[in-house]
Amino acid sequence: MTEVSCVCGVRYAVVMAAGKGTRMKSELPKVLYPVCGRPMIEYVLDAIEPIVQHIIVVVGYRSDLVREALSSRANLQFVEQTEQLGTGHAVMVCNKLLNNHNGAVLVVAGDCPMIQTDTIKKLFNTYDESENQSQKISVLGTATKENPTGLGRIIRNENNEFIGIVEERDATPEQKLIKEVNMSYYVFHTPDLLTALNELKADNSQKEYYITDTPAILKNKGKKIIALPILKPVETLGINTVEEANIVENALRNLAPDEMRR
Repeated sequence: MTEVSCVCGVRYAVVMAAGKGTRMKSELPKVLYPVCGRPMIEYVLDAIEPIVQHIIVVVGYRSDLVREALSSRANLQFVEQTEQLGTGHAVMVCNKLLNNHNGAVLVVAGDCPMIQTDTIKKLFNTYDESENQSQKISVLGTATKENPTGLGRIIRNENNEFIGIVEERDATPEQKLIKEVNMSYYVFHTPDLLTALNELKADNSQKEYYITDTPAILKNKGKKIIALPILKPVETLGINTVEEANIVENALRNLAPDEMRR
């Protein structure tokens, strides 16, 4: 895919696919771990390709294997994340390719094979509604989980407006009771995203830059952030272990043949 000058109506996507996935008991890059016989990243690309014109795949661990596995897809551009310094850093390394883009950019993880096309459409539709407004918005998709253990909680004010994301390790006992969670589905106004990335700090126990901090940074700058609780139950199924991969495989087998494109 060649680099082009961007206009507001063009949609970009950044797919984070640089990790090893040490708990998968495999030497493959995590996104190439097979789910129902296909690398899990293939499901992510299938879901977003119908509605995104330019896709940037951030690769790192054994990047040659990822590039080879996806070589038949003509609309991809790869960026190397030579040091895995967090999800925010994964998007930072795309700065050069995003710098001239004045429209929407989707940011998702490459290890979420249950992602649904119509969910992504809803996020973009909400963003598009702001196109004629003086201030662009950013949108994140959230989900409700009865057992939200391990996930970042969505914090809202008394008017039900988004305030920020609190990771479980930083949450108060009261915040841990919140069942609305972040699943890393974001549509940003690209210039706003790049501004927020410049202000990310690695002042945490992992010494990493987290994309989850960017909505709060933008909120503090007076930008409008909308958190939409629209993710389907199947989209809350993540993969971090072999056992979770088996659960996702069973869920995939129970979907209608075309449901992953809806």
